[in-house]
Amino acid sequence: MSGKKQEKYRLLITEDIRDFLNSLDDKSQRIIRNNLKKLVSNPYPGSGKGDKEKLNLQNEEIYRLHIGRSWTAFYLIVEDQKQVKITEITSIDEAHKKYGDL
Repeated sequence: MSGKKQEKYRLLITEDIRDFLNSLDDKSQRIIRNNLKKLVSNPYPGSGKGDKEKLNLQNEEIYRLHIGRSWTAFYLIVEDQKQVKITEITSIDEAHKKYGDL
């Protein structure tokens, strides 16, 4: 059986986001990390796993991933480098407040 192996994306998380994750309880950490891993195989909305959406913010393409009913991760895709850069993880309530600004 031959087929092209799908190239994986590299997930990049800042030190601030890593510190934020580490400050959460174990269950929240596990849920968020497991959901972020979904972006490795396909970060684009409409394909792969996860509730993803493309947002247009001041001529910048930013994406969001809903994580359960509690969290939202915002991220950028650097296609030519096969990278997904997590820019923020926030509560879903805070994310909805931000949507008013988008």
